[in-house]
Amino acid sequence: MRCIGFDPGLRKTGWGIIDIYSSKISHVANGVCASSGKDLPSRLVSLYEQLEEILAKYHPDSAAVEQTFVNKDAAGTLKLGQARAVSLLVPARAGLSVAEYAPNTVKKIVVGVGHAAKEQVEHMVKLQLPGVKISGSDASDALGIAICHAHHIRFEGKLEKAIEKAIG
Repeated sequence: MRCIGFDPGLRKTGWGIIDIYSSKISHVANGVCASSGKDLPSRLVSLYEQLEEILAKYHPDSAAVEQTFVNKDAAGTLKLGQARAVSLLVPARAGLSVAEYAPNTVKKIVVGVGHAAKEQVEHMVKLQLPGVKISGSDASDALGIAICHAHHIRFEGKLEKAIEKAIG
């Protein structure tokens, strides 16, 4: 299975793609989409077109997007939410299932600590994907989101099956 992770942002949206083989993961590609345009609509169109190209090139089977955290600047949070909507829309239009993960969940899965620093996430991503050349902190975060999704996919449904077996 091939998974793409997105770390959405209005100026820069990180993306990272991994292949998942049973309990193993391998790096496929990563990068950062930098939006262009003078106003919000043109920046969103720019991100949309770039993300569409990436999906067309790499053909992922599923997608994962980091959830928005609310910060002190309400206007900034709303703009981030609009960029995040693009990151949800593009894979959904391509027919992919799209999972969403809170930043602390991603950090907990990748690093083992829910309040890890960006540098810790990048370090652990590099350990889990040996030899990877990361295109920046946004791409590192996106790879972390993809790794988090891989972890959830591996264990999806196993608890329910174990409970059914125990009851059954």
